Amino acid sequence: MKRNLALILVLALVVLSLSACGGSSSAPAATAAPTEAPATEAPATEAPAATEAPAAAEPVKLVVGASSTPHGELLEIVKPVLAQQNIDLEIVIYDDYVLPNTALQDGTLDANYFQHAPYMNSFNASNGTDLVSAGLVHYEPMGIYSSSLKDLKDLAAGATILVPDDESNQTRALLLLQQEGLIVLPEGASVDTAPSVLDIKDAKGYNVQAAQADAVPSLLANSAEGTIAVINYNYALNAGFKTTDALAIEDASGNAAQTYANLVAVRRGDESRPEIVALVKALQDGAVDTFNANTGAGIVAIK
Repeated sequence: MKRNLALILVLALVVLSLSACGGSSSAPAATAAPTEAPATEAPATEAPAATEAPAAAEPVKLVVGASSTPHGELLEIVKPVLAQQNIDLEIVIYDDYVLPNTALQDGTLDANYFQHAPYMNSFNASNGTDLVSAGLVHYEPMGIYSSSLKDLKDLAAGATILVPDDESNQTRALLLLQQEGLIVLPEGASVDTAPSVLDIKDAKGYNVQAAQADAVPSLLANSAEGTIAVINYNYALNAGFKTTDALAIEDASGNAAQTYANLVAVRRGDESRPEIVALVKALQDGAVDTFNANTGAGIVAIK
């Protein structure tokens, strides 16, 4: 009995000893270090694309017909001014008074610059066109020129006098000849009554002949000595004449400056197009003064 009791005591001591050691032969699992919650990734965003400068607007093309002198030269003066306003001015030179109007009417040109209102209105009436003025620019005094004479007092009896054959310029030339006492027109003759060579009451013995305006200077150069011609200003300049060479010029103290002021012509309805308005403004803002300073030509700006 004692022996069994001793065995029980020994077993009890062994159990107590094992309990003191943790009751298990396995080492406790290492406590894992707390882990950070996985960072929430921000939604992927694309880097903003580099902002490109807006493309420059294409220049506005403006095609303008003109006679070479002085109109083409005046347009060359304003070309860089218009370029600063993104207007690309293309200048088309003509050597007559018909083609620039037909080209304008059919849309080949956006505008033209060579004529005055009486000529434009006459052209409209004769050709069924509908051209209008977008603005007056300058006045070119019409003059009487000669390759040989220095004074009208030296004009011989029976001498030939050449004048333009188109209605408005012929009227203008005849009024100048009457102003100088070389012919007599019907009483009350004016721009409005539009007298022609057929209306001359007294040619005072002179031979008044009409020819195409652009041909008058060359006809004068090849005519007999003592011939005189009434020449449009631009054709006179092209032929090498200046206002100071004229034997007489129109009296600019009357209404000639406004009546015969050279204008920018456009198709009706285009007068307010921004590029047309810019063209007229550029021509009116000092181009004439610059041209005169460069050439000594003496055309008159319309203010």
